[in-house]
Amino acid sequence: MTINTVSQLLPILQSSIGPVILISGVGLLLLTLTNRFGRMLDRARQLNQELRSGPAADKAEAIRTQIAILLRRAGILRLSITLGSVTVLLAAVLMLLLFLGAWQQLELGAIIAVVFCVALLCLIGSMLAFILDMNLALKAVRLEVKL
Repeated sequence: MTINTVSQLLPILQSSIGPVILISGVGLLLLTLTNRFGRMLDRARQLNQELRSGPAADKAEAIRTQIAILLRRAGILRLSITLGSVTVLLAAVLMLLLFLGAWQQLELGAIIAVVFCVALLCLIGSMLAFILDMNLALKAVRLEVKL
């Protein structure tokens, strides 16, 4: 089938833009994650300044522990943000595959299914890392409250 008119192209475009919803949702999650990452880095810098000002020995150890937790959180948040970004990338690839498959009448069902499943696995991994970050944040708050 050769596509010569816009009216022939519209149904193909409509079927291939479904993953845009996934991109929008993950985009909001990425916004949340990057905000958490920025706030966490600001807090680490603030604690580092406190440490440089020469606090009492017992307080210095607690600050070092908090900084260590923040550094661990930074790695976890980076993983979460990376997996979320890969999800968006794969959703875009999925849209392209859906469009090309419909336009050129290619049988891409297996590839589309794999790309979709990998995108969802990345999203699951991102959310698991986010949960781990929240647990570590709670641990840091508990330490701070004990100060």
